[in-house]
Amino acid sequence: MALWGGRFTEEADVRFKAFNDSLVFDYRMAIEDIEGSIGWAKAINSVGIITDDELVQLTKALQELLFEVEKDIHAIAHAGFEDIHSYVESKLIDKVGDLGKKLHTGRSRNDQVATDLKLWCKAQIKILQQSITSLESRLIQVAEANYDVVMPGYTHLQRAQPVTFGHWVMAYVEMLDRDYIRLTNALNLLDTCPLGSAALAGTAYPIDREALAKDLGFRRATRNSLDSVSDRDHVCELLNVASISMMHLSRMAEDLIIYNSGEAAFVELSDKVTSGSSLMPQKKNPDALELIRGKSGRVFGHLTGILATLKALPLAYNKDMQEDKEGLFDALDTWHNSLDMMSLVFEGIKIRKERVLSAAKGGYANATELADYLVSKGIPFREAHHIVGECVVYAIAQGKALEEMSVAEFKMFNDRIGDDVYPILEIDSILKKRCALGGVNLTRIKEAIAFMKEHIANR
Repeated sequence: MALWGGRFTEEADVRFKAFNDSLVFDYRMAIEDIEGSIGWAKAINSVGIITDDELVQLTKALQELLFEVEKDIHAIAHAGFEDIHSYVESKLIDKVGDLGKKLHTGRSRNDQVATDLKLWCKAQIKILQQSITSLESRLIQVAEANYDVVMPGYTHLQRAQPVTFGHWVMAYVEMLDRDYIRLTNALNLLDTCPLGSAALAGTAYPIDREALAKDLGFRRATRNSLDSVSDRDHVCELLNVASISMMHLSRMAEDLIIYNSGEAAFVELSDKVTSGSSLMPQKKNPDALELIRGKSGRVFGHLTGILATLKALPLAYNKDMQEDKEGLFDALDTWHNSLDMMSLVFEGIKIRKERVLSAAKGGYANATELADYLVSKGIPFREAHHIVGECVVYAIAQGKALEEMSVAEFKMFNDRIGDDVYPILEIDSILKKRCALGGVNLTRIKEAIAFMKEHIANR
């Protein structure tokens, strides 16, 4: 059953119908469409459009339909209706007859779909925040177990200074925390109810839209009917948050892919998240991580797509806006699955502690300590920097680490270097000195872990 047709004298071409119909994807908003319809029934009852008895009948029928839909929402997808609105209305009429035709009084599919989508987004935000929290909790467990496992930190993919595996993990917990906050901010911005805006100019009935908004769980009603039906900022917001978070997951995946490589061999991934080669029997490929990295581009594409769709779109509603859902649904599914998959990756990860410690000791990662040592002897940092650079060149030529150079060798470059240089070149000393907030001092790392555990618990 179409929700329109009196103006037309010919049937729509089947090719147009297939091109136009949206039930194959907007069926996912069935629950929200029914919930919005229950709210609308109450609203039109409050202004005398339907009686109290009719409200009871409509509400009962809609609740029955909600129960049926919740049992298998995917079965709706190929039911042959134009969209989720026509599906719900048709099923309602099947249950209550002509009374079902009264429900749409004063309402348009324009404000109806805008309301459905916002309700759906609100529900998804809660689910996504749960997945972020789950991943953060898993990462914190790994960080606690490896807070003191020394590994090299990198800049430009070159060994720079020693950090710990726990500190590296906690860097991504910080990123995920910002993703969680962005979702909260997105929820705050979208938490306004468009229902009652009708097609574009507002409903013709004296509906209390603030009461309707509260009834549907929104913070308040929208304030402009034109904006209400054409606003898809929340779609852009969520796709933006998804894109930023997928970027974070992709960076984490890339780090782990490098750490898992034969050349680094810092970590070993579980068999549960890796696959083999059809030709080379020795291979153990980090497919879960590579897919997360690859799927980030897919999510970025959906953000670009909706921005391009909305660009220069005149007010108010246009059919172009039907393109808002498939990309959003796919992006949030992809993000949700990627969060859960990254949690699974960390469930079985093994850290090769001796290997990462050995790597941290290599690459002259203690060169900055030697420069700071010279500064403590009264040498300006820029000059100290140059002296240490010369020491490193010499050590490389001799095949030595800095701490393996003799005092006599050090004095070739500066005579202020003495026996007291060796303790400051040790890994433990390097970590201990980084005691400012956010540094790699082991006490600071434990504090960061404890803070984030409490922070997450207090959400």
